[in-house]
Amino acid sequence: MFFREMISQLEQEKRQELGQFLTPFPTAKFMASLFGKPPREVRLLDAGAGAGALSATLVNRWCIGTHKPRSIVITAYEADSEIIPRLERTYAECEKECAEAEIEFRAEIHAGDFIEAVLPLIRGDLFTSPKAPFNAAILNPPYRKIQSDSAARLLLRSAGIETSNLYTGFLALAVKLLAEGGELVAITPRSFCNGPYFKSFRAQFLSQMSLRRLHLLDSRSKAFRADDVLQENIIVYAVKSASKPERVVVSISRGVPDQNVTARDRAYTEIVAPDDPEQFIHLVTDDAQECARQSIRQLSTPLPSLGLEVSTGRVVDFRARDYLLPEPDAGSFPLIYPCHLRGGFVHWPLPQSRKPNAIRDTDRTQELLVNSGIYVLVKRFTSKEERRRIVACIYDPRGIPAEKVGFEKIKIGYSKSDKSRVTVRRSRAGPFQGSLRYSRSRR
Repeated sequence: MFFREMISQLEQEKRQELGQFLTPFPTAKFMASLFGKPPREVRLLDAGAGAGALSATLVNRWCIGTHKPRSIVITAYEADSEIIPRLERTYAECEKECAEAEIEFRAEIHAGDFIEAVLPLIRGDLFTSPKAPFNAAILNPPYRKIQSDSAARLLLRSAGIETSNLYTGFLALAVKLLAEGGELVAITPRSFCNGPYFKSFRAQFLSQMSLRRLHLLDSRSKAFRADDVLQENIIVYAVKSASKPERVVVSISRGVPDQNVTARDRAYTEIVAPDDPEQFIHLVTDDAQECARQSIRQLSTPLPSLGLEVSTGRVVDFRARDYLLPEPDAGSFPLIYPCHLRGGFVHWPLPQSRKPNAIRDTDRTQELLVNSGIYVLVKRFTSKEERRRIVACIYDPRGIPAEKVGFEKIKIGYSKSDKSRVTVRRSRAGPFQGSLRYSRSRR
């Protein structure tokens, strides 16, 4: 279609600065296919519209489908002023296509920040205002972390939305703007499905939306290959309703969503356990994952009950650059990166490694070090896709003789009773590393 060439012309650097990764056509086509029979009068929200690929693909589906709406009104929001002319051309083509299908068409393009633009609607009670709520929404929201004191975070907080990333902020606002029974299809990172950062968002989203389809793009490199994005993506189809379905379709594909799709029909309670206070969303796509899920469910004791705490940990390499060494010497201690984790053990040092192998022993670095001991480090999602998504390795002080050790970008948890440690790591690119140190009595 005409907008495919428009997408490729955008400057990649600027898109990444905005947290903007434009939707490839096969993905847009798959997302459009998830919508049900359109209402007679479609009021479609496209937040972070880009060049209009998503909404245009959906319009095309309705125009050639058996059940055609009488009218389509698109309200699009886009912050990048340079892409607005392309968005206008996209909707001009949509208007022609709708005219041939005898469908009334109108598009409203709002150039500016979506959050700032819709907050007055939400605060002023959208459902009593002259503007009717949306009955459909399709989104590829921007993906960017937002600081706790940023303008975006404060604006979202004023609307009762607490989140640490733009994409969940966009989703939460879209839900508020949907009418009862309205459909939402969105492609986002998978990260909102679990973890403490998105707990508040999950609670809000699941209380208002009824999950119908969850599609996992299993490859982290193919869905947005042109943007060099290494992120697990998920496509969510949900309907605004407090009632939950008995079954949810969970499917998976290797990057191109309409090819080689494996789908399973699962009970809703298997996706979101009713007794789970964290409201985790479980994406189980095969028997092996179901076996692992059942095994994990038997581990019912939370870490605090074991006397373990997790806190922010020590070495942030770019801040400690002056104290990092390519090779260890007599005045340094080991510094462990994910590259040192191989074959079940920590291999240190790595000669000619691109990462430092040591950190200087100075008064300034003492707070960055932890006492040596036996650690189990868990590496999740390296920059290269691996057969195993979770890899465990042992840090054994008998093989690395040193009184102290530094772990790069690690969060360290201490046992209140015996100083056992739990450490976890998350890098800017998304990988996670964790380590658990047991006292010798627990070995």
